[in-house]
Amino acid sequence: MKIFSSKGRKFMAAALASVMFSASVAEACTGITLTAEDGDVVRARTMEFNVDLDASVILVPRGTQRTGETPDGENGLGWDAKYASIGANPMGLPYLVDGVNEKGLSMGLFYFAQAAEYQPYKPEDAGKTMASWQLGSYILDNFATVDEVKAALSDIIVAPVIFKQFNMVLPVHFVVTDASGETIVIEYVGGTLQVSDNPLGTFTNNPPFDWHMTNLQNYVNLGVDNVPPQKLGDVTIEGLGQGTGLLGMPGDFTSPSRFVRAAIYSHGVEASATGNDAIFQAFHILNNFDIPRGVAREEETDAHGNAVSDYTQWTSAVDTANKRFFFRTYENSDIRFVDLMKQDLDASGIKTWTMDGYETAHELGAPE
Repeated sequence: MKIFSSKGRKFMAAALASVMFSASVAEACTGITLTAEDGDVVRARTMEFNVDLDASVILVPRGTQRTGETPDGENGLGWDAKYASIGANPMGLPYLVDGVNEKGLSMGLFYFAQAAEYQPYKPEDAGKTMASWQLGSYILDNFATVDEVKAALSDIIVAPVIFKQFNMVLPVHFVVTDASGETIVIEYVGGTLQVSDNPLGTFTNNPPFDWHMTNLQNYVNLGVDNVPPQKLGDVTIEGLGQGTGLLGMPGDFTSPSRFVRAAIYSHGVEASATGNDAIFQAFHILNNFDIPRGVAREEETDAHGNAVSDYTQWTSAVDTANKRFFFRTYENSDIRFVDLMKQDLDASGIKTWTMDGYETAHELGAPE
């Protein structure tokens, strides 16, 4: 199988040149979960990074053979995919960073630079070990529900394996949602597995998830209803237009601020009637987290003098009921999707759809 495209090889050269900056800036992804009135569950997210991830949409068929990686280069845990899955992969790799499987279980990988610390590795544990970037696909390949994932995680070791494309241990954590809407967060902190229930379905980056949930207590004053006029002596103070209930909501791109906004927006919107409606509602919400290239940057520049800045490379949403993966990209805001259940789930190998393409404006004709 051809793992890296020519564009991917160019990406790796750029990534290695700028790796000293990657760990500190590539942490601006935002995730939400919506449940429609008909019970369909949609999990959606943005993907930010400071170099082109050269992502595609891939179908991973049943029976795909996997081998976990270990810190000492020995073969790790081996498995064959029980379930087919579809989603986005980076750099031509055969692993998903976001996707859904044929049972409606979905997974998102998010950057976690300041807190991730994986489990200790011993050579005798090679047979149950894998790298951090492999865990998401392991989950989609093998399980149908969040409960199954919870039961299995203690049997594997996620070790500090060097991700060769960045020459670093890749610090990530995961959000997992099944078709019932049950959602968990998987983190490795201080060398220990931490699994947390996520009743809000909201997810960002640093610090660990439990900190974000505690931080919400700092914003109990916020609400989607406008604040009534206030009296100061004989003077009545009225709010300036709509949105007075959200005065003081943090508006920057830091992870804690995005978590607060995502929690409020995803639980303040009107409920969608169907899963299909919830897909488009999710994209509307995540419009608020779109980062234009250049506005969230490091002071340093890369080897070519270019600013190193996060930007929203793509936004995606998974329909857990109908097993469809939707996406739009920085270059093309048209929403496209692939329906997993219309594909050959027993295909002979991984199938790929490009995410490339540029947006065009369509001129309207003469009015009738």
